[in-house]
Amino acid sequence: MQELKSHSFHIPVMGLGYTLETPLKVAKYGISSVVSIMDDSLLEDMRRVKSRILGVPYLPIDAKTNDSRAKRITAYLNFLHDQITQQIDRIKQQLFGEGNDLDTYFELLSDKHPAKVLFEKLIMLKGAERTQVEQQLKNFIRPGNIDVNIMTKVDKLNYDVNGEELPREFSDALSALRGFAESNLNASVVFSAGMNPALFSYAEQFDSFFPDSKGEIQKRIILKVSDYRSAMIQGRFLAKKGLWVSEFRIESGLNCGGHAFATDGILLGPILEEFKENREALNATLVEACNQALLSKKKPLLLSNEKLKITVQGGIGTANEDEFLMDHYQLDGTGWGSPFLMVPEATNVDDYTLQKLVNAKKSDYYLSHASPLGIRFNNLRTSSSEDQRKSRIDKDRAGSPCYKKFLSFNTEFTEKPICTASRQYLNLKLKEMKEKFSDVMEFEKRTEKILAKDCICEGLGAPALITNGETPARNLTAVTICPGPNLAYFSGVFSLKEMVGHIYGKFSIMHDTDRPHMFVKELQLYVSYLKEEMDNYLVEQPAKFEAYVDKFKANLKEGVAYYQKLIEEIPVDTEEMINRMKNQFQATLAEIEEIAVPSLVD
Repeated sequence: MQELKSHSFHIPVMGLGYTLETPLKVAKYGISSVVSIMDDSLLEDMRRVKSRILGVPYLPIDAKTNDSRAKRITAYLNFLHDQITQQIDRIKQQLFGEGNDLDTYFELLSDKHPAKVLFEKLIMLKGAERTQVEQQLKNFIRPGNIDVNIMTKVDKLNYDVNGEELPREFSDALSALRGFAESNLNASVVFSAGMNPALFSYAEQFDSFFPDSKGEIQKRIILKVSDYRSAMIQGRFLAKKGLWVSEFRIESGLNCGGHAFATDGILLGPILEEFKENREALNATLVEACNQALLSKKKPLLLSNEKLKITVQGGIGTANEDEFLMDHYQLDGTGWGSPFLMVPEATNVDDYTLQKLVNAKKSDYYLSHASPLGIRFNNLRTSSSEDQRKSRIDKDRAGSPCYKKFLSFNTEFTEKPICTASRQYLNLKLKEMKEKFSDVMEFEKRTEKILAKDCICEGLGAPALITNGETPARNLTAVTICPGPNLAYFSGVFSLKEMVGHIYGKFSIMHDTDRPHMFVKELQLYVSYLKEEMDNYLVEQPAKFEAYVDKFKANLKEGVAYYQKLIEEIPVDTEEMINRMKNQFQATLAEIEEIAVPSLVD
């Protein structure tokens, strides 16, 4: 039992602040979660606030301190580590049967978990036998992982007080990695948003990413990927440096929260099938490459039982879906993100935004152009940040003051990079567009996507402070929230026990009987996405765009064929759901066939 992990699911990173405090809330119950370490000023604010609330000494790290970004990140992660270690120590000192955190730890487990089965036998035990089982259960207790996320594309270069560019290791992503590497955590960094060679190579500078004399790796690497090819490319790049990827975290391209990295119509089921078929080969390839590199570096080799893990996240909404994914694709775990936004015991969502989520209609969740990264971004139409963005436009003050500058990459008008959601950039861009397009209708059409850009740096972090009774700096209280489409089917505020019970099939908190299966929903999202892409059709490149559409449609049809075969052979869900899936796949196929590049239609 000691080797078993407590839970089969984890809570992925959500925004900059929504899961920033999640380890403090749920790690004591054995639930793993992921913290964003991209906003060091927010982490410093949270360490200050939580230290005061918990009565912990706090020594500030000023932004002008040398290497302050990395030091602030290290300090916050060490704070989490210390507090959660104390939480676990307190739980182990508690008595069973008193309705405390000790009981809750085991009550949250799946009914099939050996520790849960043993826990439920306690009521029948007495004397020495009970004492022995109680100790056995307490020995099983361990905290959930406190993993961290670095979005690889958020890697702005930084400057000193004199405006001189700092060396590469002081960029945002590399500084964040250094902050994690120098912390006391025995945990993983989740690299998301694709390959960043400089960042990946920088991990070589830290011994904690390599096996020690016992073969143990203190700091592990998890790659969030959208398909098998990207997993192989990134995995081999790291392995050739002696860096082991302990887990590939597969995420649906569109049926997810936050930034949406759409594939060319390749659906989740076929992607998971490819990982399942090639898992052993992938593991062998990466082990061999990694050990060769470790040998050349004269470092200890990987342990013979080292196996990469495969997990999936994005759009999972029922216990049936979760169980099927785990069993059929032989996964090591699943990620449940957006539904936990409705669980105050797990995440930090301010009351105003929480009520907006509770009352949101399906149409309120949409794939926006809000992110300055130029990547589509899941958004909520009724959020306070959307209200603020529109208000600024109405007042002829479009854009953000841009204080944090994490997404300052554009040099279209300036020598020093600026953010495309900043007031400075939008003023310059709108002036250019007015000169190009004198027609009002044409101007408005051309500027719609430009004006959709929003300051997600401030908005994604604000709730962490607001829920702790603090006002964000400069009173920037507008909240950006980025739930996946799946959240449309969860309506209400839930307790941690209710959400975890729902995941494990103890009961259901979902009352929307019209919710399509996650495989169907993702397909529908891709069809809608392709139709919208028609707006991006380039007249000067008709052949290229037509080829893109043909490939996209072919991948979708191939995915539907895979699902149709799958549901004929395997009971992926209830009989009622399978019959609905058959009809929905057939209807969507007809919809795909009708899609064509407008200018090429007679």
